[in-house]
Amino acid sequence: MRVNGEKTCLEKPLTLAAYLAAKQFDCRMVAVERNRQIVPKADYEKVALQEEDILEIVRFVGGG
Repeated sequence: MRVNGEKTCLEKPLTLAAYLAAKQFDCRMVAVERNRQIVPKADYEKVALQEEDILEIVRFVGGG
């Protein structure tokens, strides 16, 4: 699996929500693209990650 351009291995089957939690991402503050398609937040619990997936995870930050 690739996450933000870096190769990583899934140690066990995970949903997108579980992966984000394990990597300490706040699901409310990120947008995720999986295999070039935006994943709706409502689907994070339903999406089962696969070794061939390519994820782009973007965090929202505030500032001025």
